[in-house]
Formats: sequence, C-alpha cells, structure tokens
Amino acid sequence: MVSFLKNIPSELTDEELVYSYRSTGDLDILSKLYQRYMSLVYGVCLNFLKDPEDAKDGVMSIYEELIIKLQKHEVTQFKGWLYQLCKNYCLMILRTEKKMIKSQIDVSLVQSEGTVHLNGELDKEENFKHMYFCLAQLIPDQRKVLELFYLEIKCYNEIVSLTGIEWKQVKSLIQNGRRNLKICMDKQMNEINAFNKT
Repeated sequence: MVSFLKNIPSELTDEELVYSYRSTGDLDILSKLYQRYMSLVYGVCLNFLKDPEDAKDGVMSIYEELIIKLQKHEVTQFKGWLYQLCKNYCLMILRTEKKMIKSQIDVSLVQSEGTVHLNGELDKEENFKHMYFCLAQLIPDQRKVLELFYLEIKCYNEIVSLTGIEWKQVKSLIQNGRRNLKICMDKQMNEINAFNKT
C-alpha cells in the first residue's frame, strides 16, 4: 500500500499534503500522509476491536476510505478528522457484529428460558417452525418489522426507510411483536409438553 513513494518532501504539513492530494488525486501523497498516522490508526482499531488481525484489517480499510472521503470533505485538522473516521469505522464494525449476534440469539430467546430442549439440530429446526408459525399470527406491521429486524438484519433507520413507519413506532412494534411472539411460542411449547406427558 505504502511501500513505494515518490520524492515527496517530508517537511510538508498535514494540511499541505491534504491540499496536494485533493488537488492531484496522487495516491503517493496520500500514502505519505497516512504513514505518519498508521500506528495511531492501528492503536485506535485495536482499542475498539480488541483483535490484532481485525485492527490490521481496519488500517487497510480506513486507508481505502480515505482515498474517497478526503476528496469529498474539507479537512482542516487532519489528525482529529482521521481519529473520528477510525472511531466511526470501528463502531460500525461493532454494531454490525452486535446486530448479527442479536439476530442469532434473540430467535432462541423468544422462547421460555425454562423450556427443556429435546436435542440439538432437531430441536433448533422445531423452534424455527414454531417461530414462523407465530410470526404469521402477529398483526401485519409487527410481523413485517420483526422479519426485517431479526431475519434480514436491518437497523431501525433502514426499517423506517423501507416501510415508511415512524422510528418510535418501529421501536414499539419490535418490542410488542417480540413479546407477542414469545407468548405464542411459550403457549405452543406448553401444549407440546402437555401432549407429550399424556
């Protein structure tokens, strides 16, 4: 990425290098600038992401973002701006991972915690059958936002954009829909358990 550089004067300030890159689009100039802060970027990424390999990926990804974003934004304090860019990148990665984990976990948590599982994959498959059955019992708006939030892993703002439903209403529909889904699934599991005892 930054292994070969033209003879760019090292005494140029950050702002001079930013201006020069914005004027020419020369990646060697951007690389010269980025080299000054690669250790800082790595440190910020490591602090947020906690994994050295993820932090290294972050250093590369943020450089690729810089190529485009630095052409679009007027930057007067490059170091502070770069720090904010790193922070936003890391938070986006963490939100994405959290959303994926939430999607995987909440499907199983909508059941009663006291439910005794029969065995591995068969039980998991049965849970999904119950979940889809109960989704179909919800009012249309609740069903729609739950499917978007948990199955398609959309965030609140994306759901607002896709459905036209207000943000607060989306939040309410998810909370109420999740509660109704859990009640339905608990009822189904209780009926199954009662049937198995007879």
